[in-house]
Amino acid sequence: MPIYPHKIISKLPDVGTTIFTTMGQLAKAHNAIDLSQGFPNFEPDPELLALVAKAMRDGHNQYAPMGGLPVLREVIASKIKSLHQRTYDPEKEITITVGASQAIFTAITAFIGKGDEVIVFKPAYDCYEPAIAVNGGIPVGIQLNKADYKIDWNHFRSKITPKTKMIIINTPHNPSGTILAKEDMLELQKSLANTNIIVISDEVYEHIVFDGHEHESVSRFEDLAARSIICSSFGKTFHVTGWKVGYCVAPAALMHEFRKTHQFNVFCVDHPIQHALATYLQQPQHYLSLNGFYQGKRDYFLNALKGSQFTAIPAQGTYFQLLGFSNVSNEDDITFAKRLIVEHQLASIPISVFNMNGQDHKVLRFCFAKTHDTLERATEILQRI
Repeated sequence: MPIYPHKIISKLPDVGTTIFTTMGQLAKAHNAIDLSQGFPNFEPDPELLALVAKAMRDGHNQYAPMGGLPVLREVIASKIKSLHQRTYDPEKEITITVGASQAIFTAITAFIGKGDEVIVFKPAYDCYEPAIAVNGGIPVGIQLNKADYKIDWNHFRSKITPKTKMIIINTPHNPSGTILAKEDMLELQKSLANTNIIVISDEVYEHIVFDGHEHESVSRFEDLAARSIICSSFGKTFHVTGWKVGYCVAPAALMHEFRKTHQFNVFCVDHPIQHALATYLQQPQHYLSLNGFYQGKRDYFLNALKGSQFTAIPAQGTYFQLLGFSNVSNEDDITFAKRLIVEHQLASIPISVFNMNGQDHKVLRFCFAKTHDTLERATEILQRI
């Protein structure tokens, strides 16, 4: 095996193996029920699969346009107009991406340089901060309230400096399952008035909100919409995370800069899948029904845990549920999560890895985007602990 003879200066010296890989490998080694990673273990709609196959047979197998298939961007614009009363130009303000992660990385790369500060609310999905750091930016973390994962807006405003270039928000929020209410969005809008700060709004769970609440997209708010890059995911919406297709929406000036990086990063996205999605999205029920579908799974999961030693505040959105285990063990969350796999064959994600300074609140994240049988077996294990 050849050995590289020179010293490597890493741009991400503190980044190691992700917790998702660690827990996933351990789960596989112990044949555990895997509620750790955020993907469904059931199949997508056969109609959508048939539409992809048809697009392939119809010859849509070469490069798609760089910005995305025009008809798909038009359908997205129509969806946003219907749901949030905001008009985006499909040609200049919507881009199809290789999932939301690529959209987020591209947006950060397009605007963040050496010394720029980016505010990130913790716990945060783990792709944000490495993307900031690799571009020379400085992540500025703000820890959410451990009791309810709400933002202290006065504390937030105290963190804004002349170096603040960008803020990343995520609603519905992974990993906590909370949502930003209208009042929160108005506080954010007020806080950013008279600044040039850009917002990345990670809205990948936009169609998974429970208990009659609405998803408050930044596109609903005039000043926020004017400064925001919205990133979303068809993979999360339609149970096809392996397809890695999403979209990005932003005012034309921001999108112009976004596409400068996008074109040299991936250039374009899977062509036949774009054709399939363009047709599938024309039936709004395909995404409007998700709230009820996933609320049913959340409710089953929580009801099956009644009387157990685990504590929970019902998730308001996403397909994740946090469970507190302080009544069960005094171990730190990483140790307990690993023991849960090794001794009980059930995998989850410890939350401390997403918190400021690894704060351990003795909470684990479980994905309930699973079949009824999987959730039944998982909750039986939790009831026995």
